[in-house]
Amino acid sequence: MLPKLQQSDFFIFPESVGWYKDSPNHEVDRPEGLWTTYSLHVIMAGKGYVELEGEVHTLQKGDAFLFFPYQKQFYYSSKDEPWDVRWVHFYGDHLREFLVAKGFLRNLWTLKRSAELEQSLLELLEEAELHQILRPTQLSTLNYRILSEFMSYAAPLAVNRGMESVERIVTLLPAMQQKACEPFVLEEWAELAGVSTYYFCKLFRKATSMTPLSFITLCRMQYAKQRLIEKENWPIKDIAQEAGYTSPSYFNQRFHEHEGMTPSEFRTLYAKGLYS
Repeated sequence: MLPKLQQSDFFIFPESVGWYKDSPNHEVDRPEGLWTTYSLHVIMAGKGYVELEGEVHTLQKGDAFLFFPYQKQFYYSSKDEPWDVRWVHFYGDHLREFLVAKGFLRNLWTLKRSAELEQSLLELLEEAELHQILRPTQLSTLNYRILSEFMSYAAPLAVNRGMESVERIVTLLPAMQQKACEPFVLEEWAELAGVSTYYFCKLFRKATSMTPLSFITLCRMQYAKQRLIEKENWPIKDIAQEAGYTSPSYFNQRFHEHEGMTPSEFRTLYAKGLYS
């Protein structure tokens, strides 16, 4: 375990790192809304199970699972073939936008190769044990290496029973991101997915751990932040309009909820070169 930094300039930082082996009773059950960090587990040997939306999925050597903050988590080792699993919990202010942009929203993965990832997890564990918080840059660097290697080698884990519908949502995400600043019409996206609006929302939450509107808002905020920096002389109302908000006051409200500052404060901090 590492102390959580209250203010951090790091893109990513570990909260804890560890290794479970020969623990047939290893079981984790975290209710939705409780866990505040990302959780990445890589199975090195043995077998275990992850339950999602009432379905039990079997994972074995070469598989991995990734949970987002506040997501319900329920996973456990096989008692007959206890898993050898290495894990890291981590956090960062802009990790969700980064993972969303790269298409890493699902929970279950398989790795085309894992030797480098295994070594990086071991190095992070050794660094945390030997130096604890004394070398934060090294901790952040190793954690970023782990995430990069995971993203380089990971492919969606083939599962059954309903996952075909979830795949439809995942396939639509790039288009939704591209058109996020246009008026959002739920019925149109549900029609593209070939499902009802109710089922579209249910599948979307299953695929991304957020609602469709939350995803659209996230994409709009990402776009607005970029425009605030690129067009530092533009009025805020024009940025709001481009980002899909006809009301500047509502745009300011949503921006403050996501970034903890107003669009003007963000522009002052970043576009004026005060944060470099």
